[in-house]
Amino acid sequence: MGRYRMEDFEVDVSEDLGPLLFVKLRKTHLLLKDAWFCNHITVWVFQQSMEEKEVVFPCYRWVQGDGIICLPEATAWMMRNEVQGLFQKHGEEELEERRTLYRWATWKEGLPLSVAAASEKDLPLDVRFHEGKKIDFEGTLAAGMMDIALKRLYTLLSSWNSLEDFDQIFWGSKSALAKRVRQSWKEDDFFGYQFLNGVNPTLLRRSTSLPTRLVIPPELEGLQAQLERKLQEGCLFEADFSLLDGIQANVIQGERQHLAAPLVMLKMEPDGKLLPMAIQLQPPCSGSPDPPLFLPSDPSLTWLLAKAWVRNSDFQLHELQAHLLKTHLVAEVFAVATMRCLPGMHPIFKLLIPHLRYTLEINTRARTKLISDGGIFDQVVNTGGGGHLDVLRKATACLTYRSLCPPDDLADRGLLGIPSALYAHDALRLWDIISRYVQGTVHLYYSEDEVVQSDPEVQAWCQEITEIGLCGAQERGFPVSFQSRAELCHFVTMCIFTCTAQHSGINQGQLDWYAWVPNAPCTMRKPPPTTKDVTLEMVMATLPNVHQACLQMTIAWHLGRFQPDMVPLGHHKEEYFSGPGYKAVLKRFQEDLNTLEREIVARNEGLDLPYYYLQPSRIENSITI
Repeated sequence: MGRYRMEDFEVDVSEDLGPLLFVKLRKTHLLLKDAWFCNHITVWVFQQSMEEKEVVFPCYRWVQGDGIICLPEATAWMMRNEVQGLFQKHGEEELEERRTLYRWATWKEGLPLSVAAASEKDLPLDVRFHEGKKIDFEGTLAAGMMDIALKRLYTLLSSWNSLEDFDQIFWGSKSALAKRVRQSWKEDDFFGYQFLNGVNPTLLRRSTSLPTRLVIPPELEGLQAQLERKLQEGCLFEADFSLLDGIQANVIQGERQHLAAPLVMLKMEPDGKLLPMAIQLQPPCSGSPDPPLFLPSDPSLTWLLAKAWVRNSDFQLHELQAHLLKTHLVAEVFAVATMRCLPGMHPIFKLLIPHLRYTLEINTRARTKLISDGGIFDQVVNTGGGGHLDVLRKATACLTYRSLCPPDDLADRGLLGIPSALYAHDALRLWDIISRYVQGTVHLYYSEDEVVQSDPEVQAWCQEITEIGLCGAQERGFPVSFQSRAELCHFVTMCIFTCTAQHSGINQGQLDWYAWVPNAPCTMRKPPPTTKDVTLEMVMATLPNVHQACLQMTIAWHLGRFQPDMVPLGHHKEEYFSGPGYKAVLKRFQEDLNTLEREIVARNEGLDLPYYYLQPSRIENSITI
């Protein structure tokens, strides 16, 4: 058998094997690294009625060394209390071994726990990238570094003189939407649209009162009246970046960078457009003059710079809070707790494991390359140099269970029923589809609430996530136990949605919205303006320099591009379950996804700006990038 080849093996056994409960698998170890990946073992048993019976033993693990892998039959969990405790003993031994392989670690105080691994090489082979994924990941990263060098050589610029100078690096891999961003980024409705359907649709909320931090000067009483009227009409919205207040800005190559903590007030027009009404770049500070309020009526460069500061702040909260924390780090907690608490025969393990593929490795690589000391954040982002960790700590302290569940989160933010809120619409549809899939599967194995209550493994899994992995998150609504099938289904739906749809909605847009750097600057090199006297020289001196802009474009391409080995949601090849019941549930899941796919494609055909980040065929089945 050749390296990286796939083959099926058939073995005929003439003797009667009796009831089949386990299969033991062992490979003769040679001198070379010759691990084999086993998908599953299927045994066809000829019964007295001359009918064939299929008995499946799922594996989906690497067989290496001289160890023996013991595989329980696919329906073992249903018989765990019936066969002399053999399955229960096997599960206990399996978890005992896994707990030595998958250990918790504190990467940084105040953040969710991570897997104990100094680098990806420390991870168990079963959760590592397969060879093709590794080659693609490392190869495209190297190609990206070459792209930076070529762009620097091509531009021959040491600094920017005009916004059009950014065109000199706006070539290479970019999407149709990225080109549209280049054309429309200065427009107010385009600026507002991004809060609804851009790369970070998680911050906007409908105003229920005027924010206390909003200071309106006496001479702007007309604006005060407008805001209050829009508030009464229910069409006043806000985006508050106060999480960035007090964060120490980065120092890059000896130069201090700068941060803001903006508040944006927006109004929803009858046609669905979301337009900015006012921008306050900093909260008021006792003993200091009130911060200026920037308006659409200001000089064009003044207003453009104010919006650029908002987009820079959105870049920070998108990457750190919405992306890193609320998808990657939370999913890692799910993954480690699953490996430590749920044996392979457990139905919740089987349900979740396809949605945890590659997550531990991509997160470990992020901790060593992206957010590490001297990593990408330190090199080009104004929250780098330690500020990014403080943002993550503040975001973790306010992470709630409701914020990870779209029906609750969108209701809390007042975003239900808005026709132009495409992320909100698609997220709710996907939540319902995933929920039906989870409920259908869970009900196959849990006949009533009491079965959930008496399952020590699933209860331990829940407790490990909330109390250990999320460091005592029960005070923020996360459960420590499940009292009903409904509670279990809701939690598992949240896990799968986070690892699939939510990550897709947050990750895919990086290539579209960040490739044109002025639309989402990764850093700001001058302080926020305190007056409305803004010149082009001030704008250009504030935006990222040539090297920073090149690196932003390259990383946006690397993280936001389509993955060659991408597995679409609901179409994983692994077959952990056996029997017609689950196959019917999975088929319904795939049909529901196909229906939504057709609806989104049809809707997008009539839109000026199509929204496709939650199109099922584009949603990865796990967090792999």
